Amino acid sequence: MTVYFIGAGPGDPELLTLKAQRLIAACPVCLYAGSLVPEQVVAEAPKDARVMDTAPMTLDETHAEIVQAHKDGKDVARVHSGDPSLYGAIAEQIRRLKADGIDYQIVPGVPAYAAAAAALGQELTIPEVAQSIILTRVSMKSTGMPEGETLENFARTKTTLAIHLGIRALRDIERTLIPHYGEDCPVVVAYRVGWPDQAFFRGTLGTIRAVIRDAKITRTALILVGPALGEIDDFRDSALYDPTMPHVLRPVADD
Repeated sequence: MTVYFIGAGPGDPELLTLKAQRLIAACPVCLYAGSLVPEQVVAEAPKDARVMDTAPMTLDETHAEIVQAHKDGKDVARVHSGDPSLYGAIAEQIRRLKADGIDYQIVPGVPAYAAAAAALGQELTIPEVAQSIILTRVSMKSTGMPEGETLENFARTKTTLAIHLGIRALRDIERTLIPHYGEDCPVVVAYRVGWPDQAFFRGTLGTIRAVIRDAKITRTALILVGPALGEIDDFRDSALYDPTMPHVLRPVADD
């Protein structure tokens, strides 16, 4: 048997990959993170499948289900939100699978920052404005951040930040980022991206905290910060399609 760590995307069942759909529909055991994955995502599981919401379960309990499935020779669809390689808490699960000699595969999914950018209708890497995206989080009650991976250090780049698990730390985020980005730097808070009640809140580092306080948003939100999120029209075209910039698939244009 095999355990498939499946990225379900941010919530919209239509953002599942074809491979993810196929595996969910085929596995006789399905464990999904119900706090972040809608039931519609696993609705195509076999009618007689063992489908369990792991939100109230411990790591020991979920692993016990996998061990039993291994004994029974049944494949497991372990469904996570977004892309499982990013804050998916799969490393600790994989460690146990390896210790028990249980095979696994990872099926990538659409990360929340990509779905948010798509819904906003914009690119996050704009020529000569921002060419990097830093994916990070705020520790809060979670495990601590490694030394050096501080918001202060990332802020020095002045590039696009995608901050997870930080909606309750907006005051600290504001204080840390304003000295580097300025109070007028654009901010977008993406709430429950991909769900029917998704919402986007725009502001600046100087105003967003009040906007979010009024909206009473306290969880399940991604914070995007950086100049690329503003209304920018005067950036240069990229060299990708520039006729004066030949490459192996496009020779230099004739005069």
